[in-house]
Amino acid sequence: MDLMRLGPAGREKPAVRHDGTVYDLSGITADIDGGFLADDGIAAVRRALAARSLPELQDAASLRVGPPVARPGAVVCVGQNYAAHAAETGDPPPSTPIIFFKHPNTVVGPDDDVVIPPTAEKVDWEVELAVVIGRRASYLSSHEEALACIAGYTVSNDVSERDFQIHQSGGQWSKGKCCPTFNPLGPVLVPAEDLGDPQDLRLYSTVNGEARQDSSTADMVFGVAEIIRHLSQYMALDPGDVVNTGTPQGVALSGRFPYLRAGDTMTIGIEGLGEQRQTVVGH
Repeated sequence: MDLMRLGPAGREKPAVRHDGTVYDLSGITADIDGGFLADDGIAAVRRALAARSLPELQDAASLRVGPPVARPGAVVCVGQNYAAHAAETGDPPPSTPIIFFKHPNTVVGPDDDVVIPPTAEKVDWEVELAVVIGRRASYLSSHEEALACIAGYTVSNDVSERDFQIHQSGGQWSKGKCCPTFNPLGPVLVPAEDLGDPQDLRLYSTVNGEARQDSSTADMVFGVAEIIRHLSQYMALDPGDVVNTGTPQGVALSGRFPYLRAGDTMTIGIEGLGEQRQTVVGH
């Protein structure tokens, strides 16, 4: 099953897509958020589907698709987590996870416009597997404990402004990561038990229909379980938090492709999790 949030920004309805039909979850929860995930909301949806008690969401296909989790308390990101991407930036693979943050208000729907900041000249794309936390992760001792804290997975575009990130940063990356609209998320949240192995997924991106990234999560330097275990030693991850797990090679920072300009379109996808498409617009 695929959890979704459909409707105008700020007024999305919680929904689930199952066997090709989209059902309204408003009778179960007001939204798909940290509280819903912490209260075993996914299990409640499964029970409702089994009981065939959910009403179909009318005109679902005509509704805007919002980010599949509402109001994440944190968006935590892992840098240079694919060896080939580290190499294309001129760095060796990291010996320990590189961590930075995005402001939660960067999160928008998977097909919403991406806005270029007024002084930006080096806006870049990054397809990433995003982890959504379902139970508090703090001082975990094993990969098994880490995986048990994951509610599900979705597609993330970690949009970046490279001059802000590198030359105006003062040593921290977040200036280049936190502009409004810089984290399209979705289209769906797939529960962890429905996805299978998160380390065996194809992920890809295109710009204006031309291939950019095409890789596999098998190439991560640090796998999903280790990322969550590692993060829990330094911070507590709460239900609804989002963790972006890094991007593979094929970004504009490599020098092989031009940076984004107004009018460009990005397609970002991951096997089993769907595809998102954004148009780049000026401020």
